[in-house]
Amino acid sequence: MKDHQDVIAIVEELKRLYPDALCSLQYPKPYELLFAVRLAAQCTDERVNMVTPALYARFPTLESLAEADVSEVETYIHSTGFFRAKARDIVAAARMLVEVYGGVVPDNMEDLLKLPGVGRKTANLILGDVYHTPGVVVADTHCIRITGLL
Repeated sequence: MKDHQDVIAIVEELKRLYPDALCSLQYPKPYELLFAVRLAAQCTDERVNMVTPALYARFPTLESLAEADVSEVETYIHSTGFFRAKARDIVAAARMLVEVYGGVVPDNMEDLLKLPGVGRKTANLILGDVYHTPGVVVADTHCIRITGLL
């Protein structure tokens, strides 16, 4: 295990190397990031960014996604893999956002985790990128694996 000073030095070097580290998923609306993260499971952000413009052109509002036929959503997201489960989660989450949360993506972990297809990683990403919640860290299996090698 590295000592505290080593960790501080590593963090400072990462800040220097990546001063503007941003989410690579493209989204103008918070719910679009929520759904893009769901699409990114077992898929690349690049592929998701190719798929979402057509999806949101067809379903331009949260309400239109909430009313969407799951099979139609599947046709837009097919290339992201696991498209049936993803489409089902996206439509169900859109409905829940409209019916339970008034069309607003929740700003707390507890409510985010109630949304279909949302786990802690997705919730942390929303809290950090959308709501700028201090102290939120998004780490996936790659981060965990690589830091274990240090």
